[in-house]
Amino acid sequence: MMMATLLTFLALGDSYTIGERVSAAERWPVQLATALRAAGVELGEPRIVAKTGWTTDELSTAIAVERITGTFDFVSLLIGVNNQYRGRSASEYREQFRALLTQAVGFAGGRAGRVLVLSIPDWGVMPFAEGRDRAKVAAEIDQFNSIAKDEATRAGALWVDITPTSRAMKPGWAAADGLHPSGAQYAAWAALALPTARAALAR
Repeated sequence: MMMATLLTFLALGDSYTIGERVSAAERWPVQLATALRAAGVELGEPRIVAKTGWTTDELSTAIAVERITGTFDFVSLLIGVNNQYRGRSASEYREQFRALLTQAVGFAGGRAGRVLVLSIPDWGVMPFAEGRDRAKVAAEIDQFNSIAKDEATRAGALWVDITPTSRAMKPGWAAADGLHPSGAQYAAWAALALPTARAALAR
């Protein structure tokens, strides 16, 4: 009896995708893959290309270094918080995000409907941001997310807005460093992404 071939999943991003300060099983792409399998989707473990602190251009460089070959059944992209944190411009973000999204669609074999873009969460609500201008952080993240959503829509990619959920900041939703999300918050993101991802993979 032949084993079913598992669908493949490439997750691109930064600390939010690699899951800074949480276990590998608690990373949101891993939790999403687990939820999809529970829903009957034969999906393998995600290949993650992400690192804490990466900006759009640093992710692009890393993709080149990784020399990713072949195509994937599903690709996710969540990037931009470090552009905002470092004070990089919105126009630069648009240009570099658009290039990354084009690459992501290429990794999905040209199927934009198999590329999932997640919005940037708001780190300004975290304990780490105490004493900072949280309204300014929120406004800048909203600007970057508007760009990401616009580019995703233009490309025909999928968009999941997890930012309002990140701003809810329930008890236990911050990791030990007071900056990054906990596994519980990542579970909420995965739950938001699940219907969209499941529908995409069913097509």
